[in-house]
Amino acid sequence: MLGYNKKAHEASSDDADASPPPSDGHGIGDTTVIDPDSGVKRGLKNRHLSMMALAGIIGPGLLVGSGGALTNGGPASLLIGFGVIGIIAFCIMQSLGEMTTLYPGGGSFISLAERMVDRAFAVAVGWNYFIIWVCVLANEYNVICSIFYLWSDKVPLWGYFLIFWTAFLLFQLLGVTAFGEVEFWLALLKLLGLTAFFVFAIIYAAGGLIGQQEPLGFRYWRDPGPWNGNGFRGVATVFVFCSTFYAGVESVAIAATETRNPGKAVPQAIRQVFWRIIFIYMGSAFFFGLVCPANDPQLVDSSKGKALQSPMTIAIQNAGFRHGSDLINVFIFLTCLSACNSSIYIGSRTVLYMAQHRQAPHFLGWTDKRGVPVFAILLTNAVGALSMMNVSTGASQAYTYIVNLSGVSTFLVWASISFIHIRFRKAWKVQGRTRADLPFKAMLYPWVAYFGLAANIFLAFVQGWTTLSPFVAASFVDAYILLPLFPIIYFTFKFIKKTRFMRSYEIDLVSGRRTDLDSKGMVAEDRALEGDVEKGKPMWKRLGRNF
Repeated sequence: MLGYNKKAHEASSDDADASPPPSDGHGIGDTTVIDPDSGVKRGLKNRHLSMMALAGIIGPGLLVGSGGALTNGGPASLLIGFGVIGIIAFCIMQSLGEMTTLYPGGGSFISLAERMVDRAFAVAVGWNYFIIWVCVLANEYNVICSIFYLWSDKVPLWGYFLIFWTAFLLFQLLGVTAFGEVEFWLALLKLLGLTAFFVFAIIYAAGGLIGQQEPLGFRYWRDPGPWNGNGFRGVATVFVFCSTFYAGVESVAIAATETRNPGKAVPQAIRQVFWRIIFIYMGSAFFFGLVCPANDPQLVDSSKGKALQSPMTIAIQNAGFRHGSDLINVFIFLTCLSACNSSIYIGSRTVLYMAQHRQAPHFLGWTDKRGVPVFAILLTNAVGALSMMNVSTGASQAYTYIVNLSGVSTFLVWASISFIHIRFRKAWKVQGRTRADLPFKAMLYPWVAYFGLAANIFLAFVQGWTTLSPFVAASFVDAYILLPLFPIIYFTFKFIKKTRFMRSYEIDLVSGRRTDLDSKGMVAEDRALEGDVEKGKPMWKRLGRNF
C-alpha cells in the first residue's frame, strides 16, 4: 500500500504470533498508536467518539440553515422533516453499527461496499460521500465568513476565507489527537449552548421574561400558521434541508479506525445517536418553530448583503435583547469551528481510504510518520473554496445551492449503507453464521435496512419536485445534477476496471474483524480462514460447504 504501512503489514504477516515491539507511547513502532493498514494514528479516545456521536458536526447548518427550512415550510414542516429524517437516520445507524462494530477498518462503509457489493459500487459511494463533506465544508466557510463580514466589512469576504482556510489547514495538520480533544470541548459547548437556548425558549413561551407583557405560547403556530402558507411543497423542501443537517451521524464509522478502543467506543457512540436525534434535532425543530415566526423577513435575507440570520438570533431580538444577537453570533462562530474541523476530518479520511483502495489518486493515500494524511487534507480544504460563491450570489443563495447538492448525495449514501447491510446479512446467513454471532445486532432487522433503502431512494427522486412547477431550470439542475452522477461513476468504473458483483457465498466475512471478537467465541475455523485470506486463497473454497 504505502511505504510505512506496507512494511508494517509485511512484518505482521511474516510472524503473526510475534509480540508487538515495545512502545514508549509515541514511536511508530507502537502498533496501538499507528494503524498498520491505513497508517493513521489511533489517537481518539472513547469520550472523543462519544461526544462526536452526540454533538459532533452540528454547526451553522442546523443553527442557521434551519431558518431557511422554517421559512419554506413553517414550524409543522420543520417537526415533520426532522422527525422523518430522524427515523431514517436511526435506521441507517443501526445498519452501520452492526457492520462497523464487526469491521472497524479504514473506510468503513466505503470499504464494506467493495467487500459486500462491488468495487465500482464502492467508488460511487465514496465519491458521493466526499461530495457531501466538501459541500458541508463550503457551507461552514460561507457562514463563518458571513458572520465576520457582518461584524466588519472592512475585510472582503475572500480575505476572511483565506484567513480561516489557512487556520483550519494548520490545525488539521497537528493530528487526530488534537482534533479529538478540541472537538470534545466544542461539542460539549454546543450541548450547553443549545440547552441554555431551550431553557430561554420555555421561559419566553411561558411569559416569564423580565418586562414580558404576555406569554408567547404557540402564537406563531397560529400566525403565520403551521405551514407558513406553503403546504406540502414546504414539507418536501424541508426534507432536503434536514438531510443536510443530519449528515454526519454516520461519521463515527469513519472515525472508528483512529479510535484506540473501537470495541467499546463504536457501539456506545452508535447508541448515543438516538439521544442526538431526540434532544438536538427534535428539540431544535420544536423550539425554533415555537419562538421564531416563519415569515420573519430576517430569516434568510440576501438583499442586505452577505449575512445570514439564525432563528436563535431573531428570537433573542424579538424578546427584547437587542445585543443578544451578538452573543448568538459568537455561539454560532464557535460551532463553525467545530463543523469546519469535522468536515475537513471526514472528507480527508474518506478520500484517504479511497486512495489506499485504488479508488482515488494514489498520492492522496499517503500519511506522514505522525499518521496525518497531508495531501488528503489539502485537497478537502481546497475544495471548500466553493464557499466563495458567496461573493457574487450572496450568503443565502450560495447556502441554498450548496445545501441542494449535499442533500441528494446524503440520500444516495444512506441508501447505499442500507443496501450494503442487506448484502452483509445475506452473506452471513448463506455462509452458515447466525445472528447470535454478531457483537452488535441491528434492531428490527430486516425492516430497518429495507425501510432505509426505500425511503432514501424515494427522497432522492422527489426532493427537487418543487422545481418542476413552476419550472426553474437553474434550481432543477441544482436539485438533480448529482442524481445521475452515482450511476455514471459506477458504470464507468465498472466498464474500465471490469469489476464483478460479489456473490453471497464468496464475500469475505473473516478478514478485518475486531481483535476482541476472539473473546466472544471466534472459532478455530475462522482463524484458519483468516490465514488463508491473507495468503490470497479464496475462503469459500476452504469452507467445505455447499452454498
